[in-house]
Amino acid sequence: MAYSDSAPSVPLRWNFSQVLGQQLPSEPLQNDDIITTVAFEKRGDYLAVGDRGGRIVIFERDDRNTNVSSNRRDLEQRDFALRHPKFRYKTEFQSHEPEVKEYKVKHVKEMAPPLCSENMLLAERSFVPGLETTSAANGYRLEWIEKTPQNHLPPQDVDSEIGGIENPFRSKCQKVYASAHSFNINSISNNSDYETFVSADDLRINLWNLEVSDQCFNIIDMKPSNMEDLTEVITSAEFHPLHCNLLAYSSSQGLIRLSDLRHAAICDHASRIFQHRESNGSKSFFTEITSSISDIKFLNDGQHLLSRNYMNMKLWDMRRESSPVAIFKIHEHLRPKLRELYNNDCIFDKFGCCFSGDGLHFASGSYSNLLRIFSPGSGREEGIKLEIRGNSDRKAIHQAMPRARRSSLSNIIPRGIYQHAHVDSESHNVDFPCNESSKLLQVAWHPTCNLVACAAESSLVLYYA
Repeated sequence: MAYSDSAPSVPLRWNFSQVLGQQLPSEPLQNDDIITTVAFEKRGDYLAVGDRGGRIVIFERDDRNTNVSSNRRDLEQRDFALRHPKFRYKTEFQSHEPEVKEYKVKHVKEMAPPLCSENMLLAERSFVPGLETTSAANGYRLEWIEKTPQNHLPPQDVDSEIGGIENPFRSKCQKVYASAHSFNINSISNNSDYETFVSADDLRINLWNLEVSDQCFNIIDMKPSNMEDLTEVITSAEFHPLHCNLLAYSSSQGLIRLSDLRHAAICDHASRIFQHRESNGSKSFFTEITSSISDIKFLNDGQHLLSRNYMNMKLWDMRRESSPVAIFKIHEHLRPKLRELYNNDCIFDKFGCCFSGDGLHFASGSYSNLLRIFSPGSGREEGIKLEIRGNSDRKAIHQAMPRARRSSLSNIIPRGIYQHAHVDSESHNVDFPCNESSKLLQVAWHPTCNLVACAAESSLVLYYA
């Protein structure tokens, strides 16, 4: 099921599930341990986490008992008992060595079958411009090994066992897609053709074949002949989930461009451009910074696109370019503090976004480790904030006011700055706290159930509904 203007949605009640990698109170937080990306495997059986130290940690679903009998009654009881997935540590590997502190894993993507093993991952890394090393996307495959003592293992060149004799896995680097970017890679995206993927940096987007690691095709190049004329950079790129020829990418100017790879080898002219022109209100020095899009994601139906900038999250209908169909205000209460946020560099924080498998609920993070979840079709315009802590007795904090149900989002707010858009109008009335030192940048929604994973510094906190 996917989002529609009149799609009914049941309000969700959120509860704490578990915390993975909880830090002890006396344990100092290491910069390399801070989580920088979170992603579920397409079936939801695995959860991958990347950190600033270049590590990829994989968790597997732990709530399924393989010893349960297969008769119908036992299966029904088992299904009744499992309200939400639980995860446990499975293995980890080093994507790359953090030679300098700016190295970090920024995205992880499952490599698409059938050409690759289902346990293969793409991991992109960022680096410091000016160094001789280049950024790369590495393909890793997890393999079973016998539980032999560590001193009897064969010499480790490319292969490496992780976790000692208790961990029956090793990571094997299959390919290194190298020497193709001169700037930080900000996103990678698999294509629905199961053969190609793209990697994007600030100025270029390259198209790769999964089987060819030494050659790529530059399909988008925004680098001007004179770098002093640079006014816009690429911030994120995403393939369409259904049509392998369509690619969307966002920019620092708040634009989302949709390109058709069939039109030309160099997609320098977008087929469609999605831009919301907020005409009302005075523009300031900070307007361009806050309008920069940090994340975009296609919904599963392929008809809608979710985007996140510093101030809010927007839902776009692919058939309408001029304005989004829904706007969820997240940081409007911070508008008077933009100068302060600029001085401490918080205004440049990149918040991610995610959506439920049915396309009816949307989530993104904020400061003070708050998770904002929106369900526009539930008959309530609500923003739910969850206080991310590490203890199981913490409950979800709801801030919502009941409102009359609307039959269609196109009838909501027919005038003003957010014309033709559904807006979470209650959120600006709530006095949300703002602790800039604790920020929830990375969130991921389980593909088949209402389970959200939130990266709070070095811990991964899961909530279910």
